Amino acid sequence: MRRQRLPRHGYRTTARRDGEDPAQCEEWEEQGARIRSGAQPSVLHVLEERGFVKDISGPRDSLDWLLTRKRVGAYVGVDPTAPSLHVGHLLPLMALYWMYLHGYYTITLLGGGTVQIGDPSGRTTARSRQGEDVQTMNIRCMERQLDKLWIHVKCLGIKHKFPQFRLKKDVLNNREWLGRLSAVELMRDLGSGMRLGSMLARDSVKMRMETGEGMAISEFSYPLFQAYDWWHMYSKLGVQLQLGGSDQYGNLCAGMDAVSHMRKIKRMETGMDDAENGALTATFGLATPLLTTASGEKFGKSAGNAVWLDKEMMNSFDLYQYFLRTADDDVARYLKLFTFLPLDQIETVMTHHAQNESKRVAQHLLAKEIVELAHGAADATKAEAAHKEAFSHGTNVFSLSALRNTLADILNQEAGARQVGKKEEREQRLFNYKQTYAASPTAQSIAGTSTELTKTEASKVVTLPLTLMQAGSFPRVLHAAGLVHSTSEGRRLIAKKGAYVVLPNSGSIDSPHGLKWEQIPDSADPNHYLIDWEALVLRSGKSKIQVCRIVTEEQFEAKGLTCPGWEELKAQKVEAAPQA
Repeated sequence: MRRQRLPRHGYRTTARRDGEDPAQCEEWEEQGARIRSGAQPSVLHVLEERGFVKDISGPRDSLDWLLTRKRVGAYVGVDPTAPSLHVGHLLPLMALYWMYLHGYYTITLLGGGTVQIGDPSGRTTARSRQGEDVQTMNIRCMERQLDKLWIHVKCLGIKHKFPQFRLKKDVLNNREWLGRLSAVELMRDLGSGMRLGSMLARDSVKMRMETGEGMAISEFSYPLFQAYDWWHMYSKLGVQLQLGGSDQYGNLCAGMDAVSHMRKIKRMETGMDDAENGALTATFGLATPLLTTASGEKFGKSAGNAVWLDKEMMNSFDLYQYFLRTADDDVARYLKLFTFLPLDQIETVMTHHAQNESKRVAQHLLAKEIVELAHGAADATKAEAAHKEAFSHGTNVFSLSALRNTLADILNQEAGARQVGKKEEREQRLFNYKQTYAASPTAQSIAGTSTELTKTEASKVVTLPLTLMQAGSFPRVLHAAGLVHSTSEGRRLIAKKGAYVVLPNSGSIDSPHGLKWEQIPDSADPNHYLIDWEALVLRSGKSKIQVCRIVTEEQFEAKGLTCPGWEELKAQKVEAAPQA
């Protein structure tokens, strides 16, 4: 990569973006002066200090210089291959949010056009083709989610007392310009600058060639379309920085080369020479690290499943619980990466945490901050309160009052739904689609389904049929509740003494509502553990809790519900019926 020549000291202080008013320029001039005097760290220094920077495409010092002298535009792109972001998307987005709170123009780009091609980065096989209805719903869901995230980021910025610049951000969809781009125009202008040798040298291409899987020309051309995105936003909106995960480093470099090539073409067409402003108009890429846990596992997975940020696919309580289980060795790093807490406050929290790690002070703070980012302050407060209530009698006891309050909330929800009527058809379809996708992430043709999942919309409860409740059926119930992936895994969990159930009427005289946990005995009958004749409370390991609401098979079927293993059980009943 050719080094950018920095202007001599004193060349100029700050540069103005097109369309900025004098007040914005004055704000930026004051911030730049503080950075240059050493009174305030640059945003690049902040990102490096918190652990966001793995690689920089282009000279590091040139990028730092640019970011202190110009309010450049920056963006992160996301292809809507699912109806929700998951926590694995957060790292580059958090880096972008930090730039937003430091006053930069920031864009989250939704790949409504590029998703139709499929990004081959990091994949050993081609993506399955999605139907147009699935893509449309994914785009609609994710666009809403990105808008909500920006609202929550702004609220968190106010909460943590960031300077209130005249902040500007956008959520864009590349289908808007790629849909108007002709193949001739793309190949004539941008294709003429993309060299075949460098494209063949990309890791994603070499991996496919070495395995014999091969790669379609559509996937091979993906970097061309992604590069055109950057050129479009560079020329129209002044976007000079792209952020992405470490698997996107090749795309970042290709985008920089493409913008440079397109600038040369435009200079030839117009006869203009912008070489003297080269450092102020240069492009850069910033790659965030691949995040793993202290144990070496890939961050963002829970028992092999994605940890979704949409609360209709993973409710606030479960998201809170996921981050509450963060290992002590990881929590300080996660606080730096996934919260806007100052570093000195994180250091204080970790000192307090070290005094009694069993209280998980740092994990509670991390969990609440992330739920507040993903779902909003109200849901974060509710999730924190729900956890405290569930464990108000200690980790070895479950609160009966918390259980009854939860079940009462469900009854009130159902009553309200009957009064208000059904959701608008399109909204109901989106809701059903997201819930079904969360249960079956590999499904590609489920957009038209009307089957609802057992998970309630706004609670941490699953509904199960009474038919499952038979002597010795706890392994099947654990599977149906989503605590294990199969009945055999449930059987192994019970054998290892890792499965627990709340024992009815086990409260003491002093604390009658504090029900005790009991290890699930072999061959036990789940009916003996029903609380108030309608609830079964299960636990896997130390903290993974699932409340199960038990209804008759007729009620279960009438509501169109399902659960893991239910269809197999019904098939077995049908086969056994003639023999009865």
